[in-house]
Amino acid sequence: MAEVRVERTEDGFRAVNGRGAAVAIGDGDTEGAFTPVELLLAALGGCELVTVEPLTAKRGHRMARLAATVQADKVATSTLGTITVTYDVELPEGDAEAEDVLKAVAGRVHEKYCTVGSALREPMKVEQIV
Repeated sequence: MAEVRVERTEDGFRAVNGRGAAVAIGDGDTEGAFTPVELLLAALGGCELVTVEPLTAKRGHRMARLAATVQADKVATSTLGTITVTYDVELPEGDAEAEDVLKAVAGRVHEKYCTVGSALREPMKVEQIV
């Protein structure tokens, strides 16, 4: 089970997990904090990269740089348009197969193995208890 606690602080909000990690949350004007939409985008990019990295490395193709930019436009007050994940990769020097392996693995991760991406694509029930 995944769980985070989101709480109001003196200068905004923060999300905390059971392992002691915390991230500041605020609106678009809050310095040093992510907006909730930015956290959603970070979750998608993070899910893809933390899944792609070990799978490519396990196949002997550890990328020299592996990063992604995740973007989405708000198309209405509470609606995002298409979310785009753009990889920024530096292939390992002298590894002729790395690009093909990366593309194959990243494609499978994006379509099937990233839980966050799957949650965004498939209708799911979200409950609120007040």
